[in-house]
Amino acid sequence: QVQVVESGGGLVQAGGSLRLSCAASGNIFSMNTMGWYRQAPGKQRELVAAITRGGESNYADSVKGRFTISRDNAKNTVFLQMNSVKPEDTAVYYCNVRVWRTSTTYWGQGTQVTVSS
Repeated sequence: QVQVVESGGGLVQAGGSLRLSCAASGNIFSMNTMGWYRQAPGKQRELVAAITRGGESNYADSVKGRFTISRDNAKNTVFLQMNSVKPEDTAVYYCNVRVWRTSTTYWGQGTQVTVSS
């Protein structure tokens, strides 16, 4: 009964900012990694950023220095602050929750981010 719901996507001009949010509900346990993936048309889904419960994070090289991932453990929520966005950031962004105890991955339905040039 785990649900993962993203919000915050939309249209933004190049150089602008967006903040994506993802709230997970249900029994996801405490030992989990939350992250963001994205997929553009005709492209493979790729990892954007991920963060552990303890705050350890990693980023795709293409977004380092521009995006910041964070989480609120009490609310089972993960955020992606997207700054200095580029047209190549255009994609559907999916929230991902990996529960280590059950080796199960949950996905949100995605939120569209479109960056105009």
